[in-house]
Amino acid sequence: MSDSLYTFLSLDLPPLLTALFTSLSAALLGNLLVLRRESLMGDAISHTVLPGIVLGFILSGTREPIPILLGASVAGILSALLIELISRVGEIEVGTAMGVVLSIFFALGIVLIEFASARNVDLDPGCILHGQLEHIFWLPPRSMFWSIDLLYLIPQEVVTACVCLLITIMFLYCFHKELILSSFDAELCHTLGYKPVFMQQLLMGFVAISVITSFQAVGSILVIAMLICPAAIARFYTDRYYTQSLLTGVFAVAIVLSGYGSAVYAPLLPGVDHSLSEAGMMASMAGVFLFLSVCFSPRYGLFARRKKLRQLQDRVNCEDVLGVLFRLHEADDDACLSEQDDWLQEMLGGQSAMQRALSFGASHGLLHMRNGEVFLTEAGLQEGRKHVRTHRLVEDYLVNEAGIRPDHVHEAAHMLEHYPDMVRDHIEQGASVPDTDPHGRPIPEESPDDDSSK
Repeated sequence: MSDSLYTFLSLDLPPLLTALFTSLSAALLGNLLVLRRESLMGDAISHTVLPGIVLGFILSGTREPIPILLGASVAGILSALLIELISRVGEIEVGTAMGVVLSIFFALGIVLIEFASARNVDLDPGCILHGQLEHIFWLPPRSMFWSIDLLYLIPQEVVTACVCLLITIMFLYCFHKELILSSFDAELCHTLGYKPVFMQQLLMGFVAISVITSFQAVGSILVIAMLICPAAIARFYTDRYYTQSLLTGVFAVAIVLSGYGSAVYAPLLPGVDHSLSEAGMMASMAGVFLFLSVCFSPRYGLFARRKKLRQLQDRVNCEDVLGVLFRLHEADDDACLSEQDDWLQEMLGGQSAMQRALSFGASHGLLHMRNGEVFLTEAGLQEGRKHVRTHRLVEDYLVNEAGIRPDHVHEAAHMLEHYPDMVRDHIEQGASVPDTDPHGRPIPEESPDDDSSK
């Protein structure tokens, strides 16, 4: 075995696996917390376990993991139950209950740290924040690399994180139906015979276990980041629960790998001879992934939404042009518009908006431009007829059914004419269509294509 491979297996692989298992466990549970709008529950639990950790130190006098985990487990589960109890009995918002329990438990932990210092117990608060990933290593003898005895040398943090991940996956698999129902519709869940309150408490218990088992290895910073960020990132790409769960796991793995690589290799670029905090860099990369998703997600990203809004604006402006041209066509079959008309630019919001609207109409076969003039195609004529018909039907409806004055209905009709299918469903169905609108203008007949789509 080469020295580089042995170095990777002994120094890099153990902390990497620990971070991967821990992050996946937290991210999969955080997926449900995000859907339930309880993302800060992990943050609350990570702070409320502090008194349990300190009590474990005080009572044992050592840094052995068992008393620490026991104390933290009691404090974490107790805090989750108290948050639920205060929220339900006090009928207050869950966030308020989190703030109350978090403040009290964290303050109690600070007091106990002072008491522990007086008892000469060595307690480093920094380990609680950023963990000790750098201290996890594995030194198997080269001669027995493939021996079964090798398993006894695996660091305890790796085994604990792996067991926690397996338990989390089993929990999510066995109770996936109940968890989904209680997350989206608690009343329906109760009606079907399930217990949403019990599922809530069970979920909080597993969140507490995931947070607690991760403290010694990765610290609270990475746990909180992985409870929230991967699921929040996945929400930018899908609305389906199972797809979101898969994407949550994928982003959790990507965050860990990129964060670990950045912590180890990024300092080498400027010539620094020491690595950065691995847990801290992973949490930072979670923020980078979230920022990139906010900006560039093809579904809900900032630029994608701006693009969809621009396309909607172009479509609406094009429909306004179709309406104007159809009204001109009613008086003259050869009617057209000039691209240089100032009133047209003003109506559409400027030269740039007008050019985009005309380009939209031309690309969809609705408008034809020749020598600076704009004409309706046959498809554009039918589309313009549909929008003008919708506009005048809405005006008639608002005047005769809603009792609005005829000179006050144009703006409302102008907005609703862009939703002709909705108008057909709510106005035309089962109603007699008048011949003219309140202003005496004829209501165009429905085109054959529109009539066949009913």
